[in-house]
Amino acid sequence: MDLRQLFLRHLAPTTTSPLALEFNRAEGIYLYAPDGTSYMDFISGIGVSNIGHSHPEVVRAVKDQAERYMHLMVYGEYVQQPQVAYARDLCSQLDPSLDCVYWGNSGAEAIEGAMKLAKRWTGRTEICSFQGSYHGSTQGALSAMGDETFKRAYRPLLPDHRILPWADEAALDQLSHRTAAVIVEVVQAESGYKVTPPAFLTALQARCRALDILLIVDEIQTGFGRCGHLFAHQGVGLVPDILCLGKALGGGMPLGAFIASKEKMQSLAENPMLGHLTTFGGHPVSCAAGHAAFQVLLRESWIHDVREKGNFLRESLSGLSMTGELSGQGLLLSLPLTSFEQVVSVQQALIQKGLLTDWFLFENKSLRLAPPLCIEPNELAHACHLIQEEIHPLL
Repeated sequence: MDLRQLFLRHLAPTTTSPLALEFNRAEGIYLYAPDGTSYMDFISGIGVSNIGHSHPEVVRAVKDQAERYMHLMVYGEYVQQPQVAYARDLCSQLDPSLDCVYWGNSGAEAIEGAMKLAKRWTGRTEICSFQGSYHGSTQGALSAMGDETFKRAYRPLLPDHRILPWADEAALDQLSHRTAAVIVEVVQAESGYKVTPPAFLTALQARCRALDILLIVDEIQTGFGRCGHLFAHQGVGLVPDILCLGKALGGGMPLGAFIASKEKMQSLAENPMLGHLTTFGGHPVSCAAGHAAFQVLLRESWIHDVREKGNFLRESLSGLSMTGELSGQGLLLSLPLTSFEQVVSVQQALIQKGLLTDWFLFENKSLRLAPPLCIEPNELAHACHLIQEEIHPLL
């Protein structure tokens, strides 16, 4: 059997019809097939490759750290320089109240840890989230997911989860002294990049403060410059009690984190001790890679250019929407078409043209567009031309 056949035979499927594209190299914004054909990655590995693929500084950091040491001990027991250095620099870019990092392996794990911390700190049990939200596929994160289609086959899930109407200030009256935390996305990543109204986020924060409810902000997909600020919550004046990160956090390596105050985090270490554990969380090679990518991102002008690039993308494609306005923020853009079948048809046609796009879990009538932040203006223009070329005949 060839590699594709082995893939289909031995890897657990997530759909009945995976793309099954084969690549043996990636560099910058391009993925390369074994025959040398290049494909522009216009989804950044679903938000992971914000600075592109195989950046030489990240590759060097991985090699250097792997030569020093890899896994030593479960997270939190040994002093490991890659974890400490990255945590220090990450916290330096956040509100002073966010000064303590708990390293994990993924965004979903960050959500799980954040929910445990909220329950432990507040002594309460109810967790609230919003319709259309996506926070991961593990049992706890799935309980907080705001779409029943992806949940119903796995019930019963965790008790005491409440799903509130999205962006409805009146619904905030349902929060109470039983509520431990509210989880919110500044941009709903799987609902077609729906931007949560800033006024609603302000009202949510005020309601949480009034009732001593912890505000958990999920920046797993929006973080690291994607929306024009280092973190999307910084652009709308939010100060999370707990910040959840993943995807681009690791610079292409698996890494997740939840960040809170040292005082809150201390509650996981006492009564009982070892209240939250992970074997590979904050793996030194992942932290070295993520730290290198973070330093590149802070040094380059890419975040400053996100708004201009996003505006160009929106203006270039604004005439192609068939059912509504384009939604999103910065280099997160959702292009509405007429059906899921049409989205898949356009996606497949663009693959043949060398452009990789995708769809959304909860808004599958829209095309997902989220190129790496490092994309050059001419590359952005070329991608827009290919999309225009494919969709114009359908109008």
